[in-house]
Amino acid sequence: MSAEKSAETVDTVNELKAESFVSEQKSQESVEAIEAPDGELTWIGSLWYCLCNITGPFYIWMSSKIDDRYTVAAACILSTLSMILASFTNEVWQLYLTQGIMSGIGASLAWFSCMRGPQEWFSKRRGLAVGITMSASGAGGLTFSNIAQACFKTIGWRWSLRVLGFMQFALLAVSAACCLRLNPPQKNVSFVDIKDLKNKKFLILFFIHFIGNFAFYIPSGFVPSYARHINLDEWTATNLNAIMSAFMFVGKIVIGFASDYVGRFNMAVVCGLMACIAHLAVWVTASSAASMWAFAVLYGLFGGGYISMITAVITEIVGVDRVDSGTGWAFFAWSFGGLFGQPVASAIVERGVSRDYRSAVIYAGVLFFAGACASAFLRVVQGGSKILKKV
Repeated sequence: MSAEKSAETVDTVNELKAESFVSEQKSQESVEAIEAPDGELTWIGSLWYCLCNITGPFYIWMSSKIDDRYTVAAACILSTLSMILASFTNEVWQLYLTQGIMSGIGASLAWFSCMRGPQEWFSKRRGLAVGITMSASGAGGLTFSNIAQACFKTIGWRWSLRVLGFMQFALLAVSAACCLRLNPPQKNVSFVDIKDLKNKKFLILFFIHFIGNFAFYIPSGFVPSYARHINLDEWTATNLNAIMSAFMFVGKIVIGFASDYVGRFNMAVVCGLMACIAHLAVWVTASSAASMWAFAVLYGLFGGGYISMITAVITEIVGVDRVDSGTGWAFFAWSFGGLFGQPVASAIVERGVSRDYRSAVIYAGVLFFAGACASAFLRVVQGGSKILKKV
C-alpha cells in the first residue's frame, strides 16, 4: 500500500504542475505578464510532458545503483526548486528551463520509482491497483486546479508558484518516505537494457503507448477554448476539465476493478474504442453545453480507463521480473507525444483563417481508433481470438 499511496501522491503533483502550465499561460494577461505568443508558451508544457518520462530507458540501471527513496528525494528537491525559480523568471526561455526541463526531469525521477509499486505488490487485483494509482491524476486535476486558480487570483502568479512549490515539497517528501520496493534491485544491469525491444508483443504495446500520448492530452488542452469558440458561458468552459478529471478518477478505479474480472486486454480495447467514439461521434458534432458535458463524462471514464489498462498489461507482457524495464520503455514512448502532441494539435486548429477544431478532434479520434485496433491485435496475440475469453 505504501508504494500505491506514493504513486497517487506523485500523480497528484504531476497534475498540479500540468495545471500550473495552463494557469501560467493565463497569468500572462496580468500586470506582471511575460509577453510571448501562445505558441511559445505551449512548448513549456510540451517540454514537461516529454521529459517527465525521459529516464525510462535507463531507469532500471539507476534503480540498481540508488534506492527508490533517494531517487524520489532528489525529485522532491528538483521539482520544488524548479517552481521556486520559475517564480523569479522574466523571459519565456527561463520558463523552458525551470517549469519545462527541471520540473520534467524531477517528475520523471519520481514517476518511475512509484509507478512500478502497484505492479509489483499486486497480482490478482493488479488492474484495480493500477487504476487506483492512476486515478490520483483525476483527483489532482479536480482539486489542485481550483487551488492553483485561487492562488493566482489572490496572491499573483509569482507567489502562487512558490506556494505550489512548497506543496510539492511536502507531498514528494511523503512519497520519498513511503516508496518501498518489494524485490531487491537487480545486479550487473546495463545502462540501457534493450531486451524488451526484442519482444514482439512488447513492441506492439510500445506502439500503443507511443500513439496514445499524441491524443490523450488534446481534450484537456482544447476543450475549454472550444467551449468558448461555440459561445458557451465562461462557467461551463472553465469547469469542463474539472468534470473530466472527476470522471477520470471514477473511471480508472471502476474500469480497473472490472478488468480483473473480464480481462485487462479486453478492457483496453473497449476503452480505446469508447474514447474514439467520444471524439468522433460526440465532440466533433458538439454545439451545445449538453453535448460538451456528455463528451467530458465519456472521455473522463474511458480515456482515463484506456491509459490505466495499457499500463496494467505491461507486467503480463514482460513478466514481473522485468516490470521495471518494461514500464520504463513503455512510458518513454510517451515522451514523443508529450513533446509534439499539443503543438501539432495547435497547428491544426490554427492553420486556417478560422480556428479548425473539427480537424484536431478527428486527428485525436483516429489516434484512439488506431490504439484500439493495436490493442485488439495484441489481445489476440496474447490470448487467442475467442471473443468472450478473459484476456
